[in-house]
Amino acid sequence: MGNREKLLEAARECLFTKGYERTTVRDLASTAGVSMAAIGYHFGSKEALLNQALFQALDSGGRAFGPPDENTGLGALWQRIIEAFSADKTFWTANLETVLRAQRDPALREQMAEGLQQGRAGMAREVTGAAEDELSESTVRTLGSVQLALVSGLMMQHLTDPDAAPTADEVLAGLRALAAHLPEDT
Repeated sequence: MGNREKLLEAARECLFTKGYERTTVRDLASTAGVSMAAIGYHFGSKEALLNQALFQALDSGGRAFGPPDENTGLGALWQRIIEAFSADKTFWTANLETVLRAQRDPALREQMAEGLQQGRAGMAREVTGAAEDELSESTVRTLGSVQLALVSGLMMQHLTDPDAAPTADEVLAGLRALAAHLPEDT
């Protein structure tokens, strides 16, 4: 494994153990077993390294949900999503820290916007089971966006008050209740 890969692995570890703001250049270099100068050489800055590590983790984290099983459907998908929140709270906390940081960093906000577009497509893929390249722009924009919004809100609830956060069955019941209140002409 080269220094670049060691740094990315160290960045993921530091993000999840220390958080974005508390991770130092020294932490990253020490964890990776490389010089501090290697960060600048490979990534340009500590922030660029942490951002890339977080986006890679987010991408693999989203894939871990997997598409719904045709025999179990959305309930099982929501259960896997909820289990992911419980299994790795530090990962999801780092995700929220990055969203907040992006509000003060235009370059990071731009990266986050690109990541959200990929997230919408991934969410639409998970719900439909279709390959991303088979999804229409409308499906990604509507179904993917709503699913991503639900996941984000559920994540916040599970991080702050897991005992009161809805279960997978309650999420589905809530979606059914919302759908029952939609006007027919929309």
